[in-house]
Amino acid sequence: MTLGYVAWITVCLVWGTTYLAIRVALETVPVLLVAGLRWMAAGALLSAVVLAAGRRLPAPRVWGSLVLLAVLMNVVGNGFVVWAEQYVASGLAAVIIATVPFWSVGFEAVLPRGEGVTRGAVAGLTVGFLGIVVLVWPELVAGGGSGRDFIGGVIALQIACAGWALGTSYTKRHRLAADPMASAALQMTFSGFMLLGLATANGEWAALHFTTRTFWAMTYLTVIGSLVAYPAYLYAVKHLPLSTVSLYAYINPLIAVVLGAVLLGEPFSLRIAVAAALVLLGMAIVGRARRVDEPATTGTRYEDGVGGPEFTTASASSTSPTSPMPKSP
Repeated sequence: MTLGYVAWITVCLVWGTTYLAIRVALETVPVLLVAGLRWMAAGALLSAVVLAAGRRLPAPRVWGSLVLLAVLMNVVGNGFVVWAEQYVASGLAAVIIATVPFWSVGFEAVLPRGEGVTRGAVAGLTVGFLGIVVLVWPELVAGGGSGRDFIGGVIALQIACAGWALGTSYTKRHRLAADPMASAALQMTFSGFMLLGLATANGEWAALHFTTRTFWAMTYLTVIGSLVAYPAYLYAVKHLPLSTVSLYAYINPLIAVVLGAVLLGEPFSLRIAVAAALVLLGMAIVGRARRVDEPATTGTRYEDGVGGPEFTTASASSTSPTSPMPKSP
């Protein structure tokens, strides 16, 4: 149990800092290469770990599903987060990403075998939407180039949320490989190939260069943000109640906002604090409404209040190795 809490604290701290690392990496590394190099390296390293442990990578019969999830969760989910952080502060990006459960509610309402929308979920959606309005209203009214860039970044983050939520709904309806670590390794690798292909088509290699700061930011994203935090998450899910583990989704944005303000001088005001509180409150209301609405016989399931597109792979809950895993960025 003690090691379980150590793993959970690791997840809280690491996945709360990856937004900052992305922002630093973007200082000299082009957008698609930030995401592509990270996922390619993480996928290769995790695949090596899986094979060295005597385990097998997923069979070709599930590769199609993993490619689709790589597109939705890594290319769209993580890729749009990276793009957005050119214009949106890292802490604010983490707060906006917390709206993923709202998109999950919408997709589940219209997809086959989906979940109905309860009054509690509607209340949570309303509160969360109000938080987003409070967050973007000054830029929306002010207009101008910087205002348009910021709004564009917010829209990109919502596209990221939609991609991740749709990938989550897909994993709930399709069986994947039994080993979540192996599935994650292959999904990371597929997304790395796709993102690096897009970076090549976009001519980004010519602009690539590293400073000490950006090199260590990329290393941190790959090694700590992916290879350390992901196994720690799986360990925490296995040894702690999921209700405890899911609290990291509320802690991550708070850590990201504080670090962005302290280390990068990102803006922080009473308005931002109120907006963040409203978004997290809405997220909590939606999560509670959906848990209450679940039949008692379903057993332990993935909670849609958990995670987001910063770190996105198909992974496991404590009882179902094929259900989706939360994020990091």
